[in-house]
Amino acid sequence: MKTLMVAGATGLVGSHALRLALTHPLVGQVVAPTRRALPTHPKLLNPVVDFERLPEQADWWGVNAVVCTIGTTIKTAGTREAFYRVDHDLPLRVAALALRRGAQAYAFNSALGADLRSRVFYSRTKGETERDLLALGYPSLTFVRPGLIGGDRIENRPRERALVQLLQAVGPLLPRRWRVVQAEAIARALIDAALTATPGVRVVMSEDIT
Repeated sequence: MKTLMVAGATGLVGSHALRLALTHPLVGQVVAPTRRALPTHPKLLNPVVDFERLPEQADWWGVNAVVCTIGTTIKTAGTREAFYRVDHDLPLRVAALALRRGAQAYAFNSALGADLRSRVFYSRTKGETERDLLALGYPSLTFVRPGLIGGDRIENRPRERALVQLLQAVGPLLPRRWRVVQAEAIARALIDAALTATPGVRVVMSEDIT
């Protein structure tokens, strides 16, 4: 039985990852640090934390693997700098603290188009996050790169919702890479990668998420 951390458990993909982890037969305990308390579960350890001041010495960093779905939008964050702190700095900090306590696998919810050289700030941020996670030296590291994510968000994103609806309508006509990917399928890919812990670096592209 493994101890699995789900970082970002209150988001669209993260909430699915948390549910899948709690019901997975290979997972004995799920550690899900959040800003607000989650509903209790026999397998859940839910530290309530300030992500700006993560407790470095906490025992609960001692997990076997990490699934990271931490992310936001520039609109929600308010500035590019604030967005970068959430989408780059936090995943990296979580990865480093868990690795220091013995984590062997890290599965990161990145994005289609992640590229260090991209002119698009969002894509460039994802590319830089991947680069810096790689530099940590995880025995098993997986980048899952979905395209547009389908699912019911608590956060209101009318433009994104309209685009998802359009792409779902024309989905069969599109190349697989550009079709909407359901949040639950992304979460399953992340959980499988973290628990399988295949040695080395692996990239799961949007068209391969089923």
